[in-house]
Amino acid sequence: MVPAGISPDRTTAVLQAIPTTGPADETTTRTVEQIRADAPAIAKSTGAEVEITGQTVANIDISAKLADALPPYLAIVVGLSLVLLLLVFRSVVVPLVATAGFLISLVVAFGGVVAVYQHGFLGGLFGVAHPGPILSFLPILLIGVLFGLAMDYQMFLVSGMREAHVHGEDARRAVRLGFSHAAAVVTAAAIIMISVFSGFIHAELTMIRPIGFGLALGVLTDAFLVRMTLTPALMHLLGEKAWWIPRWLDRILPDVDVEGLKLVDRVEHPR
Repeated sequence: MVPAGISPDRTTAVLQAIPTTGPADETTTRTVEQIRADAPAIAKSTGAEVEITGQTVANIDISAKLADALPPYLAIVVGLSLVLLLLVFRSVVVPLVATAGFLISLVVAFGGVVAVYQHGFLGGLFGVAHPGPILSFLPILLIGVLFGLAMDYQMFLVSGMREAHVHGEDARRAVRLGFSHAAAVVTAAAIIMISVFSGFIHAELTMIRPIGFGLALGVLTDAFLVRMTLTPALMHLLGEKAWWIPRWLDRILPDVDVEGLKLVDRVEHPR
């Protein structure tokens, strides 16, 4: 630790601590935490207030703020998805299935990023020479992007199923019809997004690589495992129960008329 400056009134001194490890190293982080833990005792014994700054401190504080914001952010995202899908599909089961599938995709994406970029699993394949901490804002970024794509794929698939069911098809046949109409669109959209995100896995900028990997893995899981496999299989097994909604809830929910049946009826039978 070396002196870096003293204020003209000699009431403030700046000391520079140069650690032997990198700014993102766990040892450096523990050093910052130890200084902050000792600050109250120093102030009590000497009357001197201790403040600390620097790249490591900024990283710690930003990570802490983002970690505190992550639970309410995820709760708002999940809550909004439940409400919006409940309005669109007028079913209790469909929103729960869609949200549970999104959480599965999210866990797989997070787990893949931690395994490869933090623990070095298959690091040689993805060019990870030095595994270490991941970006503090990566979880929030993954949640936002994957949520948007997951709900898009859900709407493509299930809206066709609901339309067939509303037009009188049996629940299980409606699942097959909706899937056959939307599967090609979801497959093409997912392949495009996976290809785009995969292009960042070997980017020159190291911090971009885990973002591309996490998004590509998340889209791959959500599109082909969750939306194209688990969702139609579960809805087929549930049959009519997949479209169940309590009568009291059905009465109070606004009818958004996604299929446009009321518009068609008004055109065909004008009053």
